[in-house]
Amino acid sequence: MTNNPTEKISSSSIGKMTFSTKLAYGSGDVGAAITSILLLSYLSPFLTDVAHLSPGLAGQSQLVGKIWDAINDLMVGVLSDRGQIFSDKIRQRWGRRYPWILWGAIPFGIFFALQWIVPFPETNQFGLFAFYTLISICFNTFFTVVNLPYTALTAELTEDYNERTSLSTFRFTFSIGGSIIALLIARTIFQQALDPATQYLTIGIICAILSVFPLFWCVFGTYKRTKAVAARHPQEFAPVNIPFGEQLRLVFANRPFLFVVGIYLFSWFALQLTAAIIPYFVVSYIGLKQQDSPLVILAVQGTALGMLSVWNRISQKVGKKVVYCVGTSFWIIGQLGLFSLQPGQTTQMYIFAFLAGLGVSTAYLIPWSMLPDVIELDELRTGQRREGIFYSFMVFLQKICLGVAVAVVLQSLEWTGYLHPTTTIPVPDRPEAVITAIRLSIGPIPTISLICGIILAYFYPITREMHQQILLQLQERREQQVRDN
Repeated sequence: MTNNPTEKISSSSIGKMTFSTKLAYGSGDVGAAITSILLLSYLSPFLTDVAHLSPGLAGQSQLVGKIWDAINDLMVGVLSDRGQIFSDKIRQRWGRRYPWILWGAIPFGIFFALQWIVPFPETNQFGLFAFYTLISICFNTFFTVVNLPYTALTAELTEDYNERTSLSTFRFTFSIGGSIIALLIARTIFQQALDPATQYLTIGIICAILSVFPLFWCVFGTYKRTKAVAARHPQEFAPVNIPFGEQLRLVFANRPFLFVVGIYLFSWFALQLTAAIIPYFVVSYIGLKQQDSPLVILAVQGTALGMLSVWNRISQKVGKKVVYCVGTSFWIIGQLGLFSLQPGQTTQMYIFAFLAGLGVSTAYLIPWSMLPDVIELDELRTGQRREGIFYSFMVFLQKICLGVAVAVVLQSLEWTGYLHPTTTIPVPDRPEAVITAIRLSIGPIPTISLICGIILAYFYPITREMHQQILLQLQERREQQVRDN
């Protein structure tokens, strides 16, 4: 990616993104999706029921990992905006984002696989806690190294309002598709006659391999497009030189960005809290087996995948805010329906999972398609492109929230007397307090969060017309800069 302002590529030579470029971009989220869904859905049951780490320590271990993950998001975001760490030669060839993805892909897979081993007996609770916390920190570091620069590519591939929604559709088609593949692999392995520790490790190794290779497809499949865009607007891809403190001030001063953060935060809090509690809900409350829990998540994710293109088309006609509010209303019905279930009501459970999936797809699609519009508003105000700091700050808050949510859920299970399975008692009796904690986590709590997201979406200020005005003003400034040079 060049920084030479004399190198120009005409608008017609860039044109709309090709189908192959969109496919390559979408593939970059497969690894993040596979690892995220497995960690969210199965790391807690693995730690409590297989490694036999106490629920409280399991929650604290994940909280520490997420806090570090949130901190390194900001670090990597700022460093990638500034083009630091890598040499000038590497940056000139690969730009600000791609070296991070290429460097971090292999360690990302290795540390994911390491999270599914049991290194110590359950009597060594401190050793287990220290091991899983250290591995969590290492994995989350490399997750950020590959995923945050990847997400920042959206604004560097296109400026078109609708094309960005289309690009997000491709991204989350691959993302949800990756989640579904991971869940199918998990269900297949759970059905094998293996001990639980071997089952989880097998899942970890297979999915680690599947998570790494799409990252290279993404890099080599989108590189020419970002290079062409950077050559056309080289001033946008120059390293950011605004001090970090000033960058944070500008982020908080960007009012539409705060709305997007809130929408994303409330949506994903509900999604991740539900995904984390479903394995406990399915086994401890509904009365099914562990191998059945992937089917419930598959019902949600499969519906979300099928609705992505539908919501994308509707969004182009009625706007992003309307799509988010309508989809989330279906989601709320699904969450409250799950809360209302009685043990053994399996058919109704899948119906409500389907309704939730109708709205879950908007949580994937809408906030991430809003964010590049916010970045352009910031560029209009500051004169610099700062995708990294915006994407990292958005994910920073989300990961802090997730870590706290999972820790609170697991701590509540410990406080209420949760008992892990044993070989002699595979499904121990659950105290009523444990059941109450599980049901609250799948119904009222995520519902309240989703209602907050709808309120923020209703007041989100950037419309399609406002975004067009932002682009016109940016174009006028660029043309003036060319004339001045």
